[in-house]
Amino acid sequence: MPYHSGTGARPKRSLGQNFLIDGNIIRKIVDQLAILSGDTVFEIGPGRGALTHVLAQRTERLFVLEKDRDLLGALKVQLPGLGAILGDGLDFVWENLGALPSLKLVGNLPYNVASPIMWEVFSRVRPFTSCCFMVQKEVARRLVAQPGSKAYGGLSVWVQTFTVPQMLFHVSPRCFHPRPKVDSSVVRFVQRPRVSVDSEKLARTIHLLFQKRRKQLGTILKPLWTEKIDQWLEDARVDRRVRPEDLTTEQFAGLSRCL
Repeated sequence: MPYHSGTGARPKRSLGQNFLIDGNIIRKIVDQLAILSGDTVFEIGPGRGALTHVLAQRTERLFVLEKDRDLLGALKVQLPGLGAILGDGLDFVWENLGALPSLKLVGNLPYNVASPIMWEVFSRVRPFTSCCFMVQKEVARRLVAQPGSKAYGGLSVWVQTFTVPQMLFHVSPRCFHPRPKVDSSVVRFVQRPRVSVDSEKLARTIHLLFQKRRKQLGTILKPLWTEKIDQWLEDARVDRRVRPEDLTTEQFAGLSRCL
């Protein structure tokens, strides 16, 4: 599969642009989506379009969200049937994607905004049938981390509340132009059934607890303590001496309802 160079413009550091150029990796990502007839594919950050051109061979309903006006213009010329959207993933109205039939999400997410974009996407897009994102390897480890591990943190809790993430494979820096200084990983996400949680309350609880992740739960929550928290600890069989990194996503959701 030839590498599509788009405008040929130099990558912009301000936008965190590292373009994927390895045809084998591109095909592996597209294969993981298992695109069927009638599926809608939404790509975040297509860049020069190396992944986009392969996706266009698999589906007639392809949309892309790109912040770089020049790159998006070049893609529209190369793929006239493309649903091209000029915009920033950090302020995009993600809820609108829920109206697209059989939605599948994909993207080589810029390192500098990957975490906040996933934070928004997974809590606001419903439903989607599959999702594959490429992110920095260390971020991928946080996405799949389990309670009690050093990598387990706020991003882990948030993403795993709404999805089941699975590490697929790692990608070498030589598969990109320019070459990043870190390895990347491709992660697949399966959406969980709708969970009974207030997103705003959960976000506040995550931020509150992980700001002091090495302290015990009872110490962190002391200024907010109520009988309701006491009852929750008893019902959930949680010791007030545990640290935030030891709580499961279900326990975070339950605690957020008390605060």
